Amino acid sequence: MRVNFSKEDFNVAIATSVVLYGFDGDDLKILIAEKAGEPFAGAHILPSSVVHINEDPEDVAIELMRRITGSADWPIEILNAFAEVYRNPEGRVVNVAYYGTLQLNETLSQDLLRSEYKWVKVNDIPPLAFDHNKIVDYSRERLKRRVKRRPIGFSLLPKEFTMNQIQRLYECALGRDLDKRNFRRKLLKSELLLETDHFVRSSAKARRPSALYKFDEKKYRSLTLRGYDFVYQ
Repeated sequence: MRVNFSKEDFNVAIATSVVLYGFDGDDLKILIAEKAGEPFAGAHILPSSVVHINEDPEDVAIELMRRITGSADWPIEILNAFAEVYRNPEGRVVNVAYYGTLQLNETLSQDLLRSEYKWVKVNDIPPLAFDHNKIVDYSRERLKRRVKRRPIGFSLLPKEFTMNQIQRLYECALGRDLDKRNFRRKLLKSELLLETDHFVRSSAKARRPSALYKFDEKKYRSLTLRGYDFVYQ
């Protein structure tokens, strides 16, 4: 089979956008930016970059995140290529989009290296330019599937965390409340968690300190590779 290209077929630009999820212990958030320059100057968009002719989209996405957050020490995964003909009014642009997850600490919440970026709750995402809301929706469905089949947490939670924190993370990712007793029973049955000797008082009103847990790294990585089938109620 022959596939022939004309010169005009190469008049297509490539871009990359990243849906970056962060969890602050209470809410799952996404990083967005304010666009400078036309088209859509001043509109909200996902962190994005042009992919030049000699660049790999994933390398560009990782470097983009490193420039914004100061680190690229967290997982990134390709989502899809978004290639509708008129998605960009300036010409044909194929967007190779990715998503990543990280622990959202106070520094990342308040002191981004570039002021045009900000974190917003996943349920409070404003209208985004281009087709970036579609990219976000696609990433949220991917995250839901990952939660049901693969453990999440290493990149989103601190090294030690409470049961309330991990349940809240899963509720945010799935977009629904979970039965406390059933969730904890199934999570403990998975043997993913190890008890620590540490406790923390979650609030001044808490009657007693909450136990802190950590992931069994060997078990976590095993389940990340082969998956599981948890049904959360």
